[in-house]
Amino acid sequence: MPNRLGLAQVAGKVKSGTDFTVEAIRNKQAKLVFLASDASDNTKKRVLDKARFYEVPVLEIFDTATLSKAVGKNNIKALALTDQGFANMFKK
Repeated sequence: MPNRLGLAQVAGKVKSGTDFTVEAIRNKQAKLVFLASDASDNTKKRVLDKARFYEVPVLEIFDTATLSKAVGKNNIKALALTDQGFANMFKK
């Protein structure tokens, strides 16, 4: 399933990193958010509070290493899918 995140990354439909994820939620671009299961409590609170307020679903099914490898970056704690089609692939 993480390979789908890589596909979305190549398609330019991913905002990776906590700050970019929160910004995507705030700008109503985020359709689905992935939050690393091993993220700090502060990061989790920040992302979850914003996602709850803007009613964006959040999945905590991958750890930092898996998220990072999937998008080809280092130390990714949160990422947002900005395309509904990619988001639907994970909701099933």
